[in-house]
Amino acid sequence: MEHPENSDKYKGLAVNKGIEQPATVNPYLKLHHPPKRRELSVTDYVEGILKGDVTILSRAVTLVESVRPEHQALAQEVIEKCLPYSGNSIRVGISGVPGAGKSTSIDVFGLHVLEQGGKLAVLAIDPSSERSKGSILGDKTRMEKLSVHPKSFIRPSPSAGSLGGVARKTRETIILCEAAGFDKIFVETVGVGQSETAVHSMVDFFLLIQLAGTGDELQGIKRGIMEMADGIVINKADGSNIDKAKLAASHFRNALHLFPAPESGWTPEVLTYSGFYGLGIKEIWDMIYRYIDFVKDNGYFEHRRNEQAKYWMYETINEHLRDSFYNNPAIAAMLEEKERDVLSGNLTSFVAAKQLLDSYFGK
Repeated sequence: MEHPENSDKYKGLAVNKGIEQPATVNPYLKLHHPPKRRELSVTDYVEGILKGDVTILSRAVTLVESVRPEHQALAQEVIEKCLPYSGNSIRVGISGVPGAGKSTSIDVFGLHVLEQGGKLAVLAIDPSSERSKGSILGDKTRMEKLSVHPKSFIRPSPSAGSLGGVARKTRETIILCEAAGFDKIFVETVGVGQSETAVHSMVDFFLLIQLAGTGDELQGIKRGIMEMADGIVINKADGSNIDKAKLAASHFRNALHLFPAPESGWTPEVLTYSGFYGLGIKEIWDMIYRYIDFVKDNGYFEHRRNEQAKYWMYETINEHLRDSFYNNPAIAAMLEEKERDVLSGNLTSFVAAKQLLDSYFGK
């Protein structure tokens, strides 16, 4: 375009054309679009999982964790087809106070198991931030040896504020991992709290990791978690801490005598070990194998798995009813109004809840 200043109307003005500028995009650059990932069918997922393909297993777990209805429908079909190939593993729940060394312990426990043969899957429930809803998913960084082992599969799942939902998805993930040939499954929990009950309802052996030398060993431990434990292990029993660990172990043994005998008939054992130095790991696994043999002989193993299946049927019903209620457009419209009535004191919480439920059930 010519500059208007160069027109005859403007005497004495002249604007030079200037230097032509090169194109802003490199002409030699070839735009490369990565190929779109192929959508997998139910058959693709099931065949890949049964072959032990970890990439397809990971995609199947992502599908299970998705909240999209079409993904959920596909995931349920995959789980249903994998169900006949599941159930052939030892499932171990691992819990303990934050800082007890759960991830380091899982690393050494896992390596010990893999040395004996077989495959190991570690499913870790990672706490999500209440503020940002984000999750670090950093367990892999603390399981240095396991994370690079060809026979292991580590999958952290963000709790995203819904422990029930994550626990249900973790149970479904166990089925997929078993179908993929993983014969040992570790489920690590968020910490000491509600998640323990959910994890206890999906494992065969519940291991509680404790620390010695942190003051009163029984302080801050919920009785319910102690009663759930099939075995208690005291970590960091090394160096100058060995005597403290032995003392803590005797405290725990005494405390366990105060509880009623477990339904399994097994007397929970208390052992000491060092995750950092790898001391006492074999003894812990010997205890787990002794327990599994004991409960298989007396029939409790099968009974517990049946009870767990029943528990998860009811949990799934509860979750679907809750989702159906809150996703109902009429209820969503009423909720704000009832909330205002409760906050202004016009209605009690219980009356408001009853009115919402009556509306939902069409009464």
